[in-house]
Amino acid sequence: MTKTVIASAKTLFKAYRKALVILEDGLGNEFAKAVDLMQASAGHVVVCGMGKSGIIGRKISASLASTGTPSLFLHPAEAIHGDLGMVRQGDVVLLISYSGETEEIVRLLPAFDRLDARLIALTGNPDSLIATAAELNLDISVDREACPLNLAPTTSSLNSLVLGDALAVALMEARGFAETDFAHTHPGGALGRRLLTHVRDKMRSEKLPFVDPDASVQDALMVMTEGRLGLALVGTVEKLVGVITDGDLRRLLLNGLDIATTKVFNVASPVPLTIGPDEMMDAAEAKMLEARVQCLVVVNNVGHVDGVIQVYE
Repeated sequence: MTKTVIASAKTLFKAYRKALVILEDGLGNEFAKAVDLMQASAGHVVVCGMGKSGIIGRKISASLASTGTPSLFLHPAEAIHGDLGMVRQGDVVLLISYSGETEEIVRLLPAFDRLDARLIALTGNPDSLIATAAELNLDISVDREACPLNLAPTTSSLNSLVLGDALAVALMEARGFAETDFAHTHPGGALGRRLLTHVRDKMRSEKLPFVDPDASVQDALMVMTEGRLGLALVGTVEKLVGVITDGDLRRLLLNGLDIATTKVFNVASPVPLTIGPDEMMDAAEAKMLEARVQCLVVVNNVGHVDGVIQVYE
């Protein structure tokens, strides 16, 4: 049973690889023209598909929108009941239909014509109604579906998805879409937080673990434990003279020093790693990674301690 299941999966993978090679070999001027048409549009790229093509279409629309090309998905069945209002004059409409004869989309063609929409079709039949009505037709045809019955849209769905992603990536490069642009469209993700967040937004500024330089290392250990930052700040807010870390304490204990009698100023690092509150979090992370530390002291332009930033909390 196991061998049969694995063999079945491998047959599908083989069919997918073959389909992608054919799809790649077929890329040409029509694809380049489609990218140019989308890039030149002042409106949205409206993606429209029914059934499995609709599911793929939603993903393509989301990929376009998140990579700098304004896009929305239009369900063809809902369009004839009012959602056609999403489409504005001059929008580019990407129609996905393997047969090129999907009834719900065919019924929308006169409306798209009245709106002067620019149509790009993804079909497996260049002679179909949808392909011939479109300004451009991108071929997603396959020899057969990977489904054993040659019925379920498998290989054809793959072609639609890959070609949609290819359009999105080509548009990214054509627009010069950069990492910072990506962050603006993903403010809730890790990349967005790192590139759009300032150190002051993430730093801890209250109940900072300060310890006097003349205090014992044992006292510093108590302050460090209460502060839960893995370090103690030596000095005051106005004058930071060093830091002592949990790593420093481990080394002292291994060397047999008496932490009850050893003074903080004798073991603290006099030049702590610092960063300004207006720096971005990506700069803070890079600095910590380079120094292999978990915290940075945040010091403002007059040398006062504003807080401590800890990325790996």
